[in-house]
Amino acid sequence: MNENPAYDVVIVGGSAAGLSAALVLTRARRRVAVVDGGRPRNAPAAHMQGFLSRDGLPPAELLALGRAEVEGYGGELVRDEVVEVASDSAGFLVRLAGGDVIAARRVLVATGLRDEIPDVPGARERWGRDLLHCPYCHGFEVRDQPLGVLGGSTETVQHALLVRQWSYDVVLFTDGFEPTDDERRRLAVRGIEVVQTPVVRLVVEQDALQGVELQDGLVVERSAVFVRPRFVPHSDLLVGLGCDTDEAGWPVVDATGRTTVPGIWAAGNVADPRAQVITAAGAGSAAAIAINNDLVDEDVRLALTEP
Repeated sequence: MNENPAYDVVIVGGSAAGLSAALVLTRARRRVAVVDGGRPRNAPAAHMQGFLSRDGLPPAELLALGRAEVEGYGGELVRDEVVEVASDSAGFLVRLAGGDVIAARRVLVATGLRDEIPDVPGARERWGRDLLHCPYCHGFEVRDQPLGVLGGSTETVQHALLVRQWSYDVVLFTDGFEPTDDERRRLAVRGIEVVQTPVVRLVVEQDALQGVELQDGLVVERSAVFVRPRFVPHSDLLVGLGCDTDEAGWPVVDATGRTTVPGIWAAGNVADPRAQVITAAGAGSAAAIAINNDLVDEDVRLALTEP
């Protein structure tokens, strides 16, 4: 790829949003390259749920199917990391960690986000297995089991009330946080126990969560624990291009994922922290349609100016 090929669209990120966009664009007969480093956010999860016709499919299988479909329509897949996207007279130059530079008329950033989870021993190892975030993704699989919710904030209280939909046995571990009287009443009416004693670690035996150990030595038996991680978008490329962000640091986009920089779109979790796999795929499709329409308009303008 050292010959600097020109593409209609370079897509940065090859998960649900990026591959969905690539599928739409290749079917629109656009020349597309998808650059992906191979580290999807949902890699620790054994299965994904809530994706119509693909419920329970391992995430890696969905991506393999998507890559095959994109390649079947002539899309090119590049295993590399994008280190910079810069504007040039014809569009953009996408610089890769391996040294190659790809020219593109438009760029879609679908780089996702990272989850910052509580700094509790055992948490990172169990992430996506029995330390969970989304009850819509995993709640049914742990239904009617003793569940925990870990975290000290008003948002965590709401998360515990949500998790209660899947089990009658829910304990909220606030790790020292003091819920308000109103929050306690709401938790109590739903039968959710509140434990304020600080958490020491997650107890794991035989590769399965057994419970939550507290500072006083008590172990509260739990089969799974939910947390509300802090979401941080992988938005360095967008920021480097000068795309506007909101007060929380998320890129400002319209309904199609168009950023404030002409020619740059963002889709999936990099722009929407709440997007599940199926939602991210839909966002990628919407962005692709908008990008192709934008390219059509440019093609017409260029044709009108030709001698």
